[in-house]
Amino acid sequence: MLALAAGLLATAVGCSAAPPPAPSQVAATTTVPVTPSPSATTPLITPVDAAKVFTTFTATDDLLRAGGDLRLAMELTRDAEAQLTSAAFLSTGNRPPRYTWGTPTLFVPRFRQDEAAPWFTVLTTRNGHPTLLTFAKADDWRLSSATQLLPGQDPPDIRLDAEGYATALAPDDKSITISPQFMGPLHATVAEAGETGVAAGLLARGTYTTDVAEQITTDRERAKIGGFSYDSIFSAGDYPVFALRMVGGGALIQYAMTRTTTTTVETDKADFVPVPEEARWLYHNDRARRFLKTTEINQYATLVPPSGTPTPAAIIAHTGSLTKAVGGDP
Repeated sequence: MLALAAGLLATAVGCSAAPPPAPSQVAATTTVPVTPSPSATTPLITPVDAAKVFTTFTATDDLLRAGGDLRLAMELTRDAEAQLTSAAFLSTGNRPPRYTWGTPTLFVPRFRQDEAAPWFTVLTTRNGHPTLLTFAKADDWRLSSATQLLPGQDPPDIRLDAEGYATALAPDDKSITISPQFMGPLHATVAEAGETGVAAGLLARGTYTTDVAEQITTDRERAKIGGFSYDSIFSAGDYPVFALRMVGGGALIQYAMTRTTTTTVETDKADFVPVPEEARWLYHNDRARRFLKTTEINQYATLVPPSGTPTPAAIIAHTGSLTKAVGGDP
């Protein structure tokens, strides 16, 4: 419509032989107010800006989920969250769960105007469950991470300055026991090797750490008895890592990992690999010939204590889902 209006205006001007009228005295002396450009000290994104992003996202996300529109829903997300969003739609026949949202608490880092990859975190309730959402921007703002606080977990105590801004930590920050850039690789080591690995003691024992390693060992032994080889590997990949300073000097670190599990027929005891029920929406069969490889995406939020503190880091929030399954002859 704007293009059409511009074209009609150009035609009208081109066909007119009369010169344009002279501006009136009032028009000639009246100046149009100009919005000043932000100064170098003005934060790139303010809490007010962040609140608008959150409100727009939640309203739009609900409409797209109600309509089963995966294509447009993917345009609201990025990074690991995009893969989990796709799984939520496809695993339910484009009838993903819909959410109701609570009042947001905003943790907005004070980014400079020249920051290339700004982001902020929101603590809110999603269907009544405390949830951390992190939005990141390239060309536009998209949801990069969403993790639900574990049952009984208190919300993180993020440090804010006098104007309400949070502090983002650099990837190599050494003021905490685990630098943000090493959080994913270290977690992967604990999940695979458990308490026998080199990272033992740095990350608290529990459901998403040492328990996973114990389960992998058990599953590997069972698979061997059945004539299969089994392995499950975690990888931090190139997903972004977000870290915020907490009251007391620690940090809240948010990150994602990929888990790849492969089961392969090794003996003549079997000629196929059973496909778990939760993976059949991906593989569309109850068995795979010779081998089955599944991919799972997990997102975490972990509290890391200040450097020199003997307390291990602790996972406080998680979401995850299977996103891929392939099988056949190796």
